[in-house]
Amino acid sequence: MRNGSVIFLTILLGITLCSGVLVKAGQLSGKKHIVDPPMEQAQQIYIGNVQDEELAFQPNVLRHYSEENPVVGNPILQWSRIDGAVMYDVQVLQKQTADNGNTVYYEPIMPIQRAYGTGYELALPDTWMGDVFYWRVQPMNLQGKPIGPFSAVEEVHIDRTAPYIEKPYIINRYNQGNGQTLLYPVYDWIAVPGADHYEVELLDEEPENPNGIEPSIHRIDAYTSMHAQQYDQKPRIAEQPFYWRVRAIDADGNPIGVYSDAQSYRTNPNVHYEVAVFGDSISHGGGSLSYSPTDWEFSYASYLDFPTINLAQSGDTSAMSEARFIQDVVPFHPQYVLILTGSNSLRAGASASDVIKDLKQIKQKSLAYGIKPVFLTIPPFHPDHIMAAFDQSTDWGWKGAVEEVNAYIASEIHIDITNGMTDDNGELRTELAVDGLHPDPSGKKMMAQAIHAAWPMIQQLPNSAWDDES
Repeated sequence: MRNGSVIFLTILLGITLCSGVLVKAGQLSGKKHIVDPPMEQAQQIYIGNVQDEELAFQPNVLRHYSEENPVVGNPILQWSRIDGAVMYDVQVLQKQTADNGNTVYYEPIMPIQRAYGTGYELALPDTWMGDVFYWRVQPMNLQGKPIGPFSAVEEVHIDRTAPYIEKPYIINRYNQGNGQTLLYPVYDWIAVPGADHYEVELLDEEPENPNGIEPSIHRIDAYTSMHAQQYDQKPRIAEQPFYWRVRAIDADGNPIGVYSDAQSYRTNPNVHYEVAVFGDSISHGGGSLSYSPTDWEFSYASYLDFPTINLAQSGDTSAMSEARFIQDVVPFHPQYVLILTGSNSLRAGASASDVIKDLKQIKQKSLAYGIKPVFLTIPPFHPDHIMAAFDQSTDWGWKGAVEEVNAYIASEIHIDITNGMTDDNGELRTELAVDGLHPDPSGKKMMAQAIHAAWPMIQQLPNSAWDDES
């Protein structure tokens, strides 16, 4: 790749152990990596048929560049997500023929490129000057091993004559469906080849200089990110929409191209949401290491059949949730709040009694402001998978602590979301959470199903059911 860019998986670890902000893949100029992409073993690649039983694990190409609509500049490659995939290997090829055109095979143009997500901006080698190339992508697990076949080979046509200016490609959209309004937004884009870091700009109006290189006069905040993602550390509440955009910066501090298109989002406290989602990253969203809260399949709120406002924050301990409750929940005046917090605390060795104390405080604050608290039970962990994913140990007494906290939750108005989540060892089932901590879409669907099953009964409870006796 140009400028020595290397793809790697950045894993930021700290005390906020259940935080989606802890894990994100990026394309940076540097030498760190988790798993190296393999070098091409065969210089002549012959494409065979995929068996029917493998089709569910074969990615589908989502973006096409035909002869009529060729790509200008670096192509953005995108494909469908595969369950269990943490990373993807992208193979870039050129077509060759033999036997007077009767045999078709492919040769690599460059080494396999590794992507941590379902999109990749490809910088073709400067030495390759063709107008058509081919590519395919294969899903890989946490250990960098294939879990499915390559996608079908995709043909890409290039227009080398049209003018081109680099700008980051934003991959998330807010406020388009259930679960897509976040108090703590996450900003995601596809990594730009050659970028040393990025500048994310937050605005209170549309920029007066779209796709420029200078900051907007409407800037209200900014972040510097070393990878192609930024978790907002501040709650964003306003009646008017917010806007955000990002630009790539090289190692010398110069912009690479221009700012991305600006994207808007709303977290208007005057929009009445009957139900709020509150807690840590299990509620905020994300999972499988490489997917953020804006990958909506990883949000249980996206599977609910009623609208919610997501007030969760990745990284919360139960004490952090309790401390920010009035600031973050009360302005939206929900009728109900779904509370799931304490996983970070218990995994790090906090006592069950401390977590229960925090939950009681959250309950009391809810009732004081006329909000009905509904607790969700805390899912189990899988310590071996957590260690493999994050290189972090889990407190040895976690099972007893989770059981004690869940016993308290069971004494309150609650929904048990953990039925069917444990394996024979009492740990989180592997197929529900690649990283052993954050449920993947299958786990998030189970959570939503449990909420749906209990919700009619919750709604029928009289106000007196929430009388505070704790």
